[in-house]
Amino acid sequence: MPDSVLSLLPNDFPEANDDAFLNRGVRHLVLAGGCFWCTEAVYRQLDGVLDVVSGYAGGSADTANYDAVCTGTTDHAEAIRIEYDSQLIGPGTLLKVFFGIAHDPTQLNRQGHDQGRQYRSAVFYQDQTEQQLVSDYIALLEQNAAFKAPIVTSLEPLTEFYPAENYHQNYAAINPNQPYIAAVAQPKVAKVQHFFKHRLKKDL
Repeated sequence: MPDSVLSLLPNDFPEANDDAFLNRGVRHLVLAGGCFWCTEAVYRQLDGVLDVVSGYAGGSADTANYDAVCTGTTDHAEAIRIEYDSQLIGPGTLLKVFFGIAHDPTQLNRQGHDQGRQYRSAVFYQDQTEQQLVSDYIALLEQNAAFKAPIVTSLEPLTEFYPAENYHQNYAAINPNQPYIAAVAQPKVAKVQHFFKHRLKKDL
C-alpha cells in the first residue's frame, strides 16, 4: 500500500489481544486483500506459518474459478487460507501484517489498479470468537489513528474456502520476474522482512 495511507509504521501498530487463540494447535485464518499472489507471498515467509493456499471465498462452488471470479460478478473475493502453528504465531500478528503491509484496508472493492468486488478487503471469520477478535482489532487501529482514511474491511462468515487453480499456488516465488509480481508483491515481501525480521523463518 502507499506509505502515504499510513499514520503509523507497520511495526508500531497496536497489538491484538489474541491470547484465546494461542497454543491451540494448528489453526487457519482466511483473509482477502486484493490479488492473492501478493498476499500469499507476504505470509509464506513468517515463522509459524505452515502453509498458505490461494483461493476464493464468499461465493458458491459453481463460480469458484479464476475466469468467473475475474468478471467481478460473483460473490467471491480472491483470498488466502493461512495455516499456522498457534504455539509459534497468533492471529494477532497475522492481522497486524494484513492491515499494515499485505494490503490497503482503506480502499473499497479495489487494490491499486485492480478494481472489483473480487479485490475487496475482507476477513472471513470461522466463529464468533474470531469475528470479535477482528472487530476489536479494527476498532483498536481506528482508535490509534493507524490510517489517514477509514478502514473499509468487511467481516464475512466463512461458509467455504475453495482452493484456486494449481498455477496460482506459490505464484510469486515461481514467477519472480513477472512484472506484476516485481512491482506489487516483492515490495510487500521486502517490507515484512524489514519490519518483522524477528518473525521470519530461519531458512530465509
